[in-house]
Amino acid sequence: MVHRFIALSLALALAVTVQAADKPASAEKTAPKVDAAKGQQVATQICAACHNPDGNSAVAANPKLAGQHADYIYKQLKNFKADGGKPAERNSPIMGGMVAAINDQDMKNVAAWYASQTQKGEQAKNQAIEAGQKLYRAGNAGKGLPACAACHGPAGAGIPAQYPRIGGQFAEYTEAQLKAFRAGERANDPNKMMRAVADKMSDAEIKAVSDYIAGLR
Repeated sequence: MVHRFIALSLALALAVTVQAADKPASAEKTAPKVDAAKGQQVATQICAACHNPDGNSAVAANPKLAGQHADYIYKQLKNFKADGGKPAERNSPIMGGMVAAINDQDMKNVAAWYASQTQKGEQAKNQAIEAGQKLYRAGNAGKGLPACAACHGPAGAGIPAQYPRIGGQFAEYTEAQLKAFRAGERANDPNKMMRAVADKMSDAEIKAVSDYIAGLR
């Protein structure tokens, strides 16, 4: 069981890295430049009502975007948008309506703007902080549950273009997303990585680790 657990941890940590390595170098050279200043304009007009102009949302249902990796924000915006008659990869009537009028370059600009902002992190409040810390740092080998830190880093900073920043995020939001992954309601994770992880977690484990993540810096 321990060997299987280690193998799963390594697979999760390497899967997206391999994808990134396989990306043609020419794609980076030909990518259009982003304009964070234009992104600020779009964010102020469209995104600020829910996420605030600087990306530090004041409502737990709306995630903090300040300091999030630009590539991750861009991917989520793309996933919210229906394309070519196909349904959106990430279903949200609210976000679907918001991104409908935003073109691809605007998405990249908005992502760059929010990525350039400084997050105002949350605080851990749950009494199960020790349990959350253990799950985050070491996982649960008995259940084949890998450590969150293996992909998101010891401080929850993530890895640009691979794993999102989760440290300082609202505990309620993180909890909701883990439950959505577990239920299959959110399915835009590469190689079903998050669905595989969340499927092994109980409600109590999800709550504990979500609260611990909120306090990470």
